[in-house]
Amino acid sequence: MRKSHPVRRAVLAGAATVSGIVLLLSLKPASDPGSAQAAGQAPPAAAGQAPQGGVNGTVTGDAAQTQYGAVQVRLTMSNGKITQAEAVQAPKGGRSDQITASSVPRLNQAVVAAQGAEIDAVSGATYTSAGYKKSLQSALDKAKASAGAQQGSGDAQTLTGDVAQTQYGPVQVRVTVAGGKITKAEAVQAPKGGRSDQITASSVPRLNQAAVAAGNADVDAVSGATYTSAGYKKSLQSALDKAPAGGGSSQAAGSGGGRATTQTLTGSAAQTQYGPVQVRVTVTGGKITKAEAVQAPKGGRSDQITSSSVPRLNQAAVAAGNAQIDAVSGATYTSAGYKQSLQSALDQAGG
Repeated sequence: MRKSHPVRRAVLAGAATVSGIVLLLSLKPASDPGSAQAAGQAPPAAAGQAPQGGVNGTVTGDAAQTQYGAVQVRLTMSNGKITQAEAVQAPKGGRSDQITASSVPRLNQAVVAAQGAEIDAVSGATYTSAGYKKSLQSALDKAKASAGAQQGSGDAQTLTGDVAQTQYGPVQVRVTVAGGKITKAEAVQAPKGGRSDQITASSVPRLNQAAVAAGNADVDAVSGATYTSAGYKKSLQSALDKAPAGGGSSQAAGSGGGRATTQTLTGSAAQTQYGPVQVRVTVTGGKITKAEAVQAPKGGRSDQITSSSVPRLNQAAVAAGNAQIDAVSGATYTSAGYKQSLQSALDQAGG
């Protein structure tokens, strides 16, 4: 039998050693995101995703103004998952009818598929798509705030009110609410330019302090800043209205063995042919106890129509307990706007 050469045996042994080292190195745990997820470490949630945490019901985003009209999105959610998306407002009239009819259904489907606001614009509907995404993000923000409140009533929430238009410019307020109390208030928009700079600089800090001290929107106007104060209070109330039950705008009510939660909820302004309509409701124990229009068409013939129709719509809302109310004869546009804003308010209560 032929004997193996010593040099050949050394070469073979060295090759086997190298192969073993390579094999061991190939077994090193991967460090890519997929392996972390497999190990039970969830990746951070991307911005614009639907909030998790058992959010149920409907939530309506703020109306986004576009060059061709307002866009407003309503989401239906079940256990934090988006099950339906719809546009309750979209551009209409002329060419807009065709664009809306072709683009909105595709945007609705994209939201449900993406489970968030990270959706592509529809070709040929740039403005509608941009407005849709803006309102959609607003709805997701409200749902996220609601989910955070459900996880712990002591958690801090940041709530931004609707923009309040004044004679000298827009006012918009943002508040931080923790444990049902306002811990911080700030104006993210305020009148500026010329004399307004001085008025804003002196009045807004005082309004911020007053909001924290009062814990609600019942703050006194600052002398010499009437319009800014009025806009501030309106936007502040809008921010507090967005707090879910247990937030800054809710209070315990009732006596004896039962205590019901009272909420004041302001719907988004609904634009009509004759002017905006905006409804505020008080809900106690899941029932509407009061309804009022904080905005309604005015001027000329509209004054008469508003004064005769709004009280009847208010009564109907309390009686029905929802937005399924009949239009008032002779006030078709006001009735439609009222019902739309009323539904928006009720959406904030999750009902």
